Amino acid sequence: MMKNPFDLNSMAAQQKTLKASKAMGQVAVESAQAIAQINQQAAQELATLFQKKVAELLKTQDPKSAFDYVHAEVLQDAAKEVHEYQAKLMNVLSSGNKELSQIAQAMIEESKLDLIHFVNEATNNAPPGSEAYVSVFKTSFNTALQNFELIRAAMADSFNSFEKSVENVSNLNNAQKKQPTKGRSK
Repeated sequence: MMKNPFDLNSMAAQQKTLKASKAMGQVAVESAQAIAQINQQAAQELATLFQKKVAELLKTQDPKSAFDYVHAEVLQDAAKEVHEYQAKLMNVLSSGNKELSQIAQAMIEESKLDLIHFVNEATNNAPPGSEAYVSVFKTSFNTALQNFELIRAAMADSFNSFEKSVENVSNLNNAQKKQPTKGRSK
């Protein structure tokens, strides 16, 4: 008994989808692990810095010098730590986003090639006298290819939009960080 070649194509497509899903899952896990590591490192650094600053603060006797110390050093150091934390976090998110974009692009390209192969197989093996059906089929195929391109373009726009929003958050945080510094110098 001969197997239908379309069943084999279906199994191959399922395997490709499974492989891509695993790759996307791996990217998500790696990003989550990197973020967890950044959080743990930030918590440790913050605890160490806090202990050091409290010890230095307890050495001061004058309330005004204690206030000046907190205002000048503790708050600036905290702002610096927050900024470094955000930069690390944004790098992880951006990297994961790029990897996911590449996987999605590869999946779309593979699907497009599979569709082209399918149409070529179907039209090459069409029985004589079915030219009208082949023409309709090829028109549908061209429409499907255009839809693939629209999906790819929409996905690329989505990933670019996400990266821009991440950059905007980072720029907003940088602007807010600089703003109090100007207020203190007045």
